[in-house]
Amino acid sequence: MIEDDVFYTETMAKIFDDQGKYEKAARIYQYLLRREPDRQDLLNAISELEKKRFGSNLERLIQLFIQWIDLLITSNELKKLKKLQSHLNDRQ
Repeated sequence: MIEDDVFYTETMAKIFDDQGKYEKAARIYQYLLRREPDRQDLLNAISELEKKRFGSNLERLIQLFIQWIDLLITSNELKKLKKLQSHLNDRQ
């Protein structure tokens, strides 16, 4: 797909950002940054978009990972208890 860079403006990037189309907004900011590499404001905008794109997913992933570890620990503890119960039953 050929894209028309005439529409690659900060305003268009902000519109995409507001619509939640972070990847399209980031593509425009990256294009603008290649044209004007000294613009810190464009770097900041890209950074903010990355936080929006990946921040909430990363937080969710961390929570799921913590839950998984808790379940793994619980499972291991249950296995130990079953093994102990089996040994106690064998002694009786």
